[in-house]
Amino acid sequence: MEDLIALAFTAFVVENIILTQFLGICPFIGVSTKRSSAVGMGSAVIFVMLISSTVTWVLYQHVLVTLNIEYMRTIMFILVIASLVQMVEIFLKKVSPPLYKALGIYLPLITTNCAILGLALININEGHSFVETVVYASFIGLGFFFVMYIFSMMREKINRAPVPKAFQGAPIALVVAAILAMIFSRFGGIV
Repeated sequence: MEDLIALAFTAFVVENIILTQFLGICPFIGVSTKRSSAVGMGSAVIFVMLISSTVTWVLYQHVLVTLNIEYMRTIMFILVIASLVQMVEIFLKKVSPPLYKALGIYLPLITTNCAILGLALININEGHSFVETVVYASFIGLGFFFVMYIFSMMREKINRAPVPKAFQGAPIALVVAAILAMIFSRFGGIV
């Protein structure tokens, strides 16, 4: 149990997928201008990360390893992720058209989001068990959501602040992201 708690903390903070592994930067910068968009994207990513990680782990262990075709993992993982993203896209389009519109191009980009594929590969490369895969994927997803939400709150405040013209938009967002990454990097010594 202690190992799972340590794994959860590590996934959430120490190995935060955005700020320490630098995966998933495109939606991080692109969708974080408003809290509502960040919540929608974060929720979609949590869902896709959790389901894709568990499905890819099962397929890898019980199909690819059994058939001795482990080299097909990247192709299989991308197919699983693309299918899940299509399901999320159809669901959001029907249930929440404003959120679907707000996420725009970034929703289909979850398919190629390196954080999703990277997580599936990390779980396999680290040799996580099924339970460890579920815990790690859940807390990586929650860490993604947490950072997206904090960053969106900061960006909303920055958009109202008197920022010099040269720093408006992406430059100030990157500076704030760098400061957040430095803060999160300090947690590495705890575990």
